[in-house]
Amino acid sequence: MKLFYTGPVVNAEMLVMMLEKQGISATQEFVDATAPDDGDLNRPARVFVPAADYDRAYQLFYAEREDEL
Repeated sequence: MKLFYTGPVVNAEMLVMMLEKQGISATQEFVDATAPDDGDLNRPARVFVPAADYDRAYQLFYAEREDEL
């Protein structure tokens, strides 16, 4: 697995769902796994994707879209 994103858990959860809709099995974990899960949506989290799918995931979410020009 390769680190794809680090940021608020609310964004990480959405990203995982969007990746799964594209057939990429992503996982998330909290940056500080020892902190209590108090429902804070800004709690830092990481999203991981399989190394084989990293380039495709990057193209889907970070590459510039030529069709938007």
